[in-house]
Amino acid sequence: MVASRIAVPGRGLVPPGEPVLRGDDRGVLHGDGLFETMHLRDGRPWLRDAHLARLARAAAAVELPLPAAEVLVELLETVSAGWPAEVEGALRLVCTRGPEGGGTPTVYATLGEVPAAARAARRDGIAVATLPLGVAARVRAELDWLPAGVKSTSYAASTAARRWAARVGVDDALWVSTDGYALEGPTANLVWLTGETLCAVPAAETGILPGVTAAWLLAHAADLGLRADERLVTPAGLRTADGAWLTSSVRGLAEIRTLDAVPLRRSPHTPALRALLAFPHP
Repeated sequence: MVASRIAVPGRGLVPPGEPVLRGDDRGVLHGDGLFETMHLRDGRPWLRDAHLARLARAAAAVELPLPAAEVLVELLETVSAGWPAEVEGALRLVCTRGPEGGGTPTVYATLGEVPAAARAARRDGIAVATLPLGVAARVRAELDWLPAGVKSTSYAASTAARRWAARVGVDDALWVSTDGYALEGPTANLVWLTGETLCAVPAAETGILPGVTAAWLLAHAADLGLRADERLVTPAGLRTADGAWLTSSVRGLAEIRTLDAVPLRRSPHTPALRALLAFPHP
């Protein structure tokens, strides 16, 4: 996503080429920061309050002071104002710890058009390959010093996984624990259907990012006559599931067509799940 708009608290919109952070910002030097990405539809960020709540929980976990909620809301409104209602937007809110040696945290928002590849994945589905994560499913949640389930600007592992996926010729990766459980994608949550139960991986138990989009789907599964549950699943379990998807704020719902080159069962519920998210037609 290329940012076509950038906004900073107290400054409003700034030209995309104008600096908004210092070279010694700890978000740049150490990945010491947080972010949230929201889907902008009809000119407004969808599930804004859920994203801001997740950001606040993450900030408390890493002891990162945030501006007041009303400041963040005003920033989002500033960067979104006048955005064409018919254009899907990817709105990113970034908060870092600021310059080394102390000082005020750095906060800014960017907005750009949703990439065509994200819309295509929503429309056509994706090929996914499993990738070892190197830790057991529950180990991160048991490490009380390690803030788990936060959307950190320290994104090296996620970008490395996506580069690996591109090298091996698939659209995305699915991390698997050393004890054999599928956890999450580098930028997406896993959701699957077993019979009439829509399932997601339990974030509190595994330390994965608690997905806003996945939570919305499970909270509204009953609208489709489905039950909702959080549980662990193996890649073999996904191959026998009645449907499997990766979900994220910008891409929405992307049906997993193949997993490790093995075709997965196509779910007749995919159109209804897409409609439940109410994304614009790709």
